[in-house]
Amino acid sequence: MKRVGILYHPKIEKAKAFSGELEKFLSAQGISFWTCSAWEEDKAKPQIAGSDLILSIGGDGTILRAVRAIVPGEVPVVGINLGNLGFMTELKADEAFGKLPRLLGGEGWIEERAMLEAELLSKGKVFHALNDVFVGRRSLARLVQIETRVDGEILANHRADGVIVATATGSTGYLLAADGPILYPEAKQIVFKPVCPHLAPDKAVVLPPEAKIQLKVTTIHEAMLSIDGQVELPLSSGDEVGVKLSPYIGRFLRIRPKAYFYSYLESRLKGK
Repeated sequence: MKRVGILYHPKIEKAKAFSGELEKFLSAQGISFWTCSAWEEDKAKPQIAGSDLILSIGGDGTILRAVRAIVPGEVPVVGINLGNLGFMTELKADEAFGKLPRLLGGEGWIEERAMLEAELLSKGKVFHALNDVFVGRRSLARLVQIETRVDGEILANHRADGVIVATATGSTGYLLAADGPILYPEAKQIVFKPVCPHLAPDKAVVLPPEAKIQLKVTTIHEAMLSIDGQVELPLSSGDEVGVKLSPYIGRFLRIRPKAYFYSYLESRLKGK
């Protein structure tokens, strides 16, 4: 590794301080580095090109921002957890300086995770999500009508808080809170899940990687499109959102065993 980027959570004071410690560590190793707030995507993007690794300092939310900033690049990420659960992070803060030299020296393996591409058809805007795409109500506690088509065929027509379209990575996020299934991290399947539907089934549907999903909103209230719970756009009645597997992937540098997910999941679900 010759050049490393550090993306930190700007609202966690410990993350900024830890980034400073990382800078000293990398400098002592003779490795070039740059540092940026994970919330300043436009500032980070130009620096990502030519980097060998991104260190994400915070929690899973910081990793989501880091991966979206990397697109369309393929630079791997190592998450250092200063947050809560840390489903995607690789290292705890207290073990980072002990294990980083091995990762920087070429050890480890790459875990590839599917992403979603969401297009707001009326405006031609395209977004990429590592976790999920949500279409539904905004601030008011009012149901919206959402027609869902898969490959042109109607799957459902819900009056609900909204619907989630999630990746395997997202299956341990909002989808998990909505009682959806948990998928293995490198699975390519897409999960569709209604949220609090009125007088309708609320079961999740697991779709194949090649599925093309179209979500049409009908409402007299506020509705929105949410990308990873971090990027939010207002939707008008009649707006349609197309969702499919993204051509891009999230890449994570791991040092733990390849079957880590099973025991890791059990401990994380217990809040450890």
